[in-house]
Amino acid sequence: MRSETRTYRTGDRDVVLDLTRDCADFLGGAADGGDGLLHLFVPHATAGLAVLETGAGSDDDLLAALQDLLPADDRWRHRHGSAGHGRSHVMPALVPPYASLPVLGGRMALGTWQSVCLVDLNVDNTEREVRFSFLAG
Repeated sequence: MRSETRTYRTGDRDVVLDLTRDCADFLGGAADGGDGLLHLFVPHATAGLAVLETGAGSDDDLLAALQDLLPADDRWRHRHGSAGHGRSHVMPALVPPYASLPVLGGRMALGTWQSVCLVDLNVDNTEREVRFSFLAG
């Protein structure tokens, strides 16, 4: 198994950040053209990972859906931080903090329009870590 942790700046707004190129870059060194599994994990209580289409509006649609389901208001019992911060602690139940993807010939076996994305609604923490691990088959 090979692992690496990368840090991403997500800023002060809700974000869907495409990690697909970084996944491919990691696999270029870790998979050595082989088959296996790419596992990603976000060691944060307020961020998640999603596999979805980006660039055609689906990433914005995901943020809009999360805003509808988890509004940034004062309804949350978890109340430290900015208004609505508690929703960020509920989000990983909907957008999990992990993803596992098949790797064939050293490349992710994604569908044509699929991307791997970091989802972060927590505007109080502007940096996130993602752990990349390759498990050879």
